[in-house]
Amino acid sequence: MMIKKPFTILPLALALLGPISSSPGLAAPTPAAVPDTIAGTVRQTAPAIYRFTIGDAQITALSDGSVPLDLHQLLRGVSAQTIDEILARSFLANPAEASINAYLIDFNGRRILVDVGAGDLFGLGNGGRLLEALAAAGAAPETITDILITHVHSDHSGGLTKAGKIVFPRATVYAGGADIRFFSDVANAAKSGIDKRFWTQTEQTLTPYVTAGRVKPIDTDGEVVPGIRAELQPGHTPGTAFYTLTSKGQSIVFVGDVIHAGAVQFPRPDVTITFDVR
Repeated sequence: MMIKKPFTILPLALALLGPISSSPGLAAPTPAAVPDTIAGTVRQTAPAIYRFTIGDAQITALSDGSVPLDLHQLLRGVSAQTIDEILARSFLANPAEASINAYLIDFNGRRILVDVGAGDLFGLGNGGRLLEALAAAGAAPETITDILITHVHSDHSGGLTKAGKIVFPRATVYAGGADIRFFSDVANAAKSGIDKRFWTQTEQTLTPYVTAGRVKPIDTDGEVVPGIRAELQPGHTPGTAFYTLTSKGQSIVFVGDVIHAGAVQFPRPDVTITFDVR
């Protein structure tokens, strides 16, 4: 990961950026301090967490775990043979393990999450480790004030609930209004040709927060919490949002699922994925 001034982009879930921790447990280790080797921004790192600063904001990258992806089924506009050939150049093979990530931001007196991982929705061993990563970072769920969802696919919003119950009782959830409306109407499943489970999972994870009055749709670009601006970028989903944090002349942009298979899509940016709405 490179920290660039004044502008950095961090990808979120399901980007093939490299290995994540394979330790069997994430039991709240004492994070080891590391030298301030990158312009004084990196603060500490430990299994499942990586902490750095942008201006006055402390940002902690969190691992929710990983999930294997069948890239032959996922990617469009490229043959299975070509996928395998490109993967081999990076010493990878299909299916490829993809990281599910989230970010914790301590900034302007708020504690913010960007995306919340898959929760229980992908089954045992496939994601669902965000709460362990938060514990390793010293952040309890009840201390989260705001949650910024890049888009409401299950690997980004699934961690909002556990066994149907709200996980973050104090948090207000922000997501693109077009996403909320699109995935709240199951008739759109047939129209889009996308798996119906996205709709049932959205109902499972988002509805308890809607009922509690804790969801704020984003329908125009602008500041959503002090110092963080949302910009709607429809494509992967109708309401995909990017979030830009700016502090003391530095900026960082949080994005979700711009790519899914970096080893393939960086050399072949024309390759798209099955889950893109348009």
